[in-house]
Amino acid sequence: MKDLLKFGFFITLVAFVLPVAITKAQQIPQSREQISLSFSPLVKSAAPAVVNIYTKTVVQTRKRNSPFAGDPFFDRFFGDGFGFGQPRERVKNSLGSGVILDPSGIVVTNFHVIRGATEIRVALNDRREFNAEPILLDERTDMAFLKLDVDDEVFPFLELRDSDTVEIGDLVLAIGNPFGVGQTVTSGIVSALARTGIGVNDYSFFIQTDAAINPGNSGGALVTVDGKLAGVNTAIYSRSGGSNGIGFAIPSSMVKVLFENAKHGKAIVRPWLGLEGQVLTSDLAEGLGIGRSGGVIVTRVHPNSPAALAGLDKGDVILALDGQEVLDTQAFRFRLGTKSVGAVAVLTVWKDRVEQDLVLELIAPPETVLRKETKIEGRSPFTGATVVNLSPAVSEEMELFGEWEGVAVTDVERGSPAAYSRFRVGDLILSVNGVQIDSVADLLDIANRALRQWEITYKRAGRVLKIRLAF
Repeated sequence: MKDLLKFGFFITLVAFVLPVAITKAQQIPQSREQISLSFSPLVKSAAPAVVNIYTKTVVQTRKRNSPFAGDPFFDRFFGDGFGFGQPRERVKNSLGSGVILDPSGIVVTNFHVIRGATEIRVALNDRREFNAEPILLDERTDMAFLKLDVDDEVFPFLELRDSDTVEIGDLVLAIGNPFGVGQTVTSGIVSALARTGIGVNDYSFFIQTDAAINPGNSGGALVTVDGKLAGVNTAIYSRSGGSNGIGFAIPSSMVKVLFENAKHGKAIVRPWLGLEGQVLTSDLAEGLGIGRSGGVIVTRVHPNSPAALAGLDKGDVILALDGQEVLDTQAFRFRLGTKSVGAVAVLTVWKDRVEQDLVLELIAPPETVLRKETKIEGRSPFTGATVVNLSPAVSEEMELFGEWEGVAVTDVERGSPAAYSRFRVGDLILSVNGVQIDSVADLLDIANRALRQWEITYKRAGRVLKIRLAF
């Protein structure tokens, strides 16, 4: 009987409390302020710092072929430009967006927005316009920084938010200039984080959002509800060219490190650890006793690198950098790219079947040998090619990651024997007629010989190729 009474009391309590709780959660607006809730205050504070960017680029085009090319009669009346394939200059206009990051007028945008531009014009939200000059360009991250050409002016700007504090489901606004219609604001949420494999730039690691992003939004702002910049809108996933609700933004953590360089006039120097790796698959993880995929398994370590000095070995697995999880090689490169030379980083690694931390000093890639950049003359398949001694520094500049020694091609003269031999910039010359090539001096020595038969082994994009030539 007592239990029955308790049960009846419980049912009565639930019947009373539950409707009250539901009513409280779903109550109708009680005031005009609650009815008119909107993003308007956020837009008013953020929009003045988002700009429209207009560029002009001079491009070479060719006229339609003419059967009267070179005829003195037609040249006399129509000029030398008349006729067969004569080049002419054409001005190409394009548009994009940007964000002011500093009251002095430093603007961040995408590199592809101002690529090759001969004139850059920036229009503010209040319709004022200024010329702008690039102060830092980085094609590898698809970012560019501009300085507005005006003195003694204080501009509205957006503060950078730590993009590592952004979470999936956070509300965001995308502000930019889609299709050139003028500044436009769209809203959405953060759909995903740490998106890699997109192929937009060398440091693919994006914030994904469903806020509508369209052509012209490139370089615009992805703003969180605290009014700070979480990312720079840079790409969309689309088969039609319009927004399909999958947009990507470069996280502010990468923007921050480049912004510091731009503000202080410093060149971009990224840290070098001296290691190469590949994605840890489930099969590899099982063999190493980790129990899950995701991470970077070390495949090679430079003997005199920070990685070697810290005790990292081939077969170790990198799980995190400074506490931030690393799931693949692109994520690792991004995390390392947001660090500064001279700082210290902590790698969390799986080593000897236990998880442990290794402390590494972040240094600039060293130039371990003199470059000796040389254009090859004479008579050989290499004539017209410019070659250089590789080092970690040269490897980073040429984006030949992990190629720390040997000889690389830096230029190929058009119409030269090297061009006909189909050598390209970035090729690594491994051997000639069975002789290993370790330096520019080695290659010059054999290229100066009067040989009729050539067997050349070289490496291109990770593939070892071999050609035989009669010369």
